[in-house]
Amino acid sequence: MKYFLLSSIIGLVSLSSCSNVYKKLQTTSTDVKCIEQFSPHFTSTLYSTQVDILKHHLSGLLFFKQMPDSSTRVVFSNEMGFKFFDFEFSKDGKFTKHYLLDKMDKPAVVKTLEQDFALVLLKPDLQQAHTATDNHYNYVVVPTAKGNNYYITDTACTSLIRIEKSSKRRPAVTVWMTEYNNGTPDSIRIRHEHFKFNISLHKVVKQ
Repeated sequence: MKYFLLSSIIGLVSLSSCSNVYKKLQTTSTDVKCIEQFSPHFTSTLYSTQVDILKHHLSGLLFFKQMPDSSTRVVFSNEMGFKFFDFEFSKDGKFTKHYLLDKMDKPAVVKTLEQDFALVLLKPDLQQAHTATDNHYNYVVVPTAKGNNYYITDTACTSLIRIEKSSKRRPAVTVWMTEYNNGTPDSIRIRHEHFKFNISLHKVVKQ
């Protein structure tokens, strides 16, 4: 599986554009902490998972588990138990790679997966955050090294619409988490906007 192609594309894709999709946002005084209610309560949650990377497809089960030290483990394996990766996010957000399949173990791939699942866990540092609106949605704007993360809700911040990881002008990654039940979303979708790298998760209901 030619995962090195993903590394090349990540390094070569240009996020520049003549238009800025965020230019009409107007700053507001909404409480940035309102998005904390959407952080999933992954105590021990299993998802049926499909991953499409360029021309390659992976399927299996992805397990989120909160550990006794309040860290979160994220483990993805196929239905036969063959492990693709095993990651850990500490309580304060520190990332640890415990295992990654050799063919996937490229710096760009690791960084991409780390950033994707950090968005899903939804525990951003809000110290420098502010809120904005386009008159349709509320945006909690969290600055990053290369742009912003946008946590987009309805105007009353009672429903999470989507999350966007962006450059200065346009989204690079979009995350949807829908149908929350007992604090966890039944469905999670991650889509990269500039190359084919999509992750789709559907909660497995225990009988």
